[in-house]
Amino acid sequence: MSMPIRIGTRDSRLALWQATQVQQYLTSFGFQSVLTPIKSEGDIDLATPLYEMGVQGIFTRSLDIALLNNTIDIAVHSMKDVPTQLPKGIVQAAVLKRGPAHDLLVFKKDIGFLEDPQYPARIATSSTRRMAQWLHKYPLHQIHNLRGNMQTRLQKLADADWDAAIFAEAGLERIGLLPEKWMRLDWMLPAPAQGAIMVVGRAGDEKTLNACAHFNDEPTTTCAGIERSFLRSLLGGCSTPVGALAERSGDTIYFKGNILTPDGKQKTEIVKEASVGEAGSLGQTAAEELLNNGGREIMQLLKTQNKVS
Repeated sequence: MSMPIRIGTRDSRLALWQATQVQQYLTSFGFQSVLTPIKSEGDIDLATPLYEMGVQGIFTRSLDIALLNNTIDIAVHSMKDVPTQLPKGIVQAAVLKRGPAHDLLVFKKDIGFLEDPQYPARIATSSTRRMAQWLHKYPLHQIHNLRGNMQTRLQKLADADWDAAIFAEAGLERIGLLPEKWMRLDWMLPAPAQGAIMVVGRAGDEKTLNACAHFNDEPTTTCAGIERSFLRSLLGGCSTPVGALAERSGDTIYFKGNILTPDGKQKTEIVKEASVGEAGSLGQTAAEELLNNGGREIMQLLKTQNKVS
């Protein structure tokens, strides 16, 4: 009898939900598995803003180490948390069908404050991408740092004197925490691969990789891959204010991408489309066009700011 596949996961409620989905897929295809929760650095330090933590891989590093040490056989991640360059010896095993990709605003009373251009609303988020896009649209608003798991962040919003906070819709929906007062931010481009779940495994572990291939969702793999290619071509990490969304309609992929300065004062964006057959280079092409139309100046500014800090 073969050993069960050991599924590595962070121990947050959302991460365990995601890992359980993978476990259910494996079971449906006749594979035994067991969940192995592991704490990440990003879960332990909840006070420091992500953009001050050298955030690249902060939520995946502990699982990467466990995978390479053969403590687990696969790791399950929110795909937006995974660095675009996987560590040597680790490969993408599967991408699950995508959930909602957009962000939403959870507000405490009502959203009338959005109609008052002079009101300095207090908005909470730890994401530089969300902060930059929000300040671009609402330059007088104040941004407050918000870290922790979904339950912690909702409680912090309830306890603090903030007007609202920004969350990923998929995260709240998946664990049944979508509150009564929320609004989808259709105008805000999500993080590359937001709403998608990635499974990674060890290179050469063909038995496990073949098991995961059974539930790989090709449309999500394609669209999230384009977004990650866009981010990688910009040389950006998940703390860089980059938004991207690729959506498939029929035989066409529609893509939107942007990059901003953290204060939201500078922004450049790109809109492109390509046939599914020609979509392999869409992310890279879009990034090159963006860089040539103002994006390079913003990237240079970001690098200068990172050196100073």
